[in-house]
Amino acid sequence: MTDSPDPDDITARMDELAATARRCFDLRLQTNAGGNLSVRLKSRDAIVIKPSGVGFRECARENLQVVMLDGTVLSSSAHLKPSKDLEFHLEIYRRRRDINAIVHCHSPWATGYASAGMEIPCLTVQAVEKIGRLPLIPLTENLGPQTAAMIGPVFEDHGIRGAVLANHGTVGVGASLAEAQYLAEIIEETAHIAFVRDTLLLSRGRPASSEPRFGTASDEQAVSSVESQDR
Repeated sequence: MTDSPDPDDITARMDELAATARRCFDLRLQTNAGGNLSVRLKSRDAIVIKPSGVGFRECARENLQVVMLDGTVLSSSAHLKPSKDLEFHLEIYRRRRDINAIVHCHSPWATGYASAGMEIPCLTVQAVEKIGRLPLIPLTENLGPQTAAMIGPVFEDHGIRGAVLANHGTVGVGASLAEAQYLAEIIEETAHIAFVRDTLLLSRGRPASSEPRFGTASDEQAVSSVESQDR
């Protein structure tokens, strides 16, 4: 039988999640109404997550939920309902033991790309190195929101650190809440930069420039060396 999560760990993770949620709100990555974020407890078999109807700015110990990876809600105020995003959070945690936090938000620039059904191109050195690629996950066949069964398999690839949910928003993951939060910020910055670049190129009648393939010079040298040996 699994031991109950440590109360002190729950308190610490709740405080951490509340602070991260406020940072998201203050940076305008998320209005109060949508999105979600969660963090895994040290026991590994449970998470703290924002429930439905609680705004990012209002997250606090008394309104966050503790949920087991099997979906059992351990602690919650009676009037609070589990988030609609709970299942895909749990699915990612079940598939990736290296992921300890998830930040899902509807940040404007990134969600603009999501609503256009476009992947966000990683253009800067930082974006290539920190993200690599942001795969686009389409809507369901009846144009409904993405399901856990659609999102989970994308994160089977350990090289995937984030994804774009068509007409929905973005998902960033990390070994900690800080890492997942920083990724959400980089995703939004990357979408903004990509839009500005494409708008400038279009206004000058210039073709789109090629996207960078490498995050660092050493990456480029390593690939170039392999390619030269294959010739």
